[in-house]
Amino acid sequence: MIRSEVVFKGRVQGVGFRCTARDMARESGITGWVRNCPDGSVRLLAVGEESAVDILIKRLNDCFSVRESVVTRSAAVNEYTDFTIEY
Repeated sequence: MIRSEVVFKGRVQGVGFRCTARDMARESGITGWVRNCPDGSVRLLAVGEESAVDILIKRLNDCFSVRESVVTRSAAVNEYTDFTIEY
């Protein structure tokens, strides 16, 4: 299990990014959250199997006009039971 925090930059707000991320994460058994940031980026926290998290990040990069995604990884902590959109 891995905990990945990702900041996606580019055209990622107002295009369904958060709903898509939530749906993809839930399908993959990933927990955590996704939220818009004031600077126009989207921040995602994903906890799950490393391969599943990697696939989620790649799929989001491929589906949207992501200019940059910055990933920070750490040991997983079982702190979430679902994947949600935070406001």
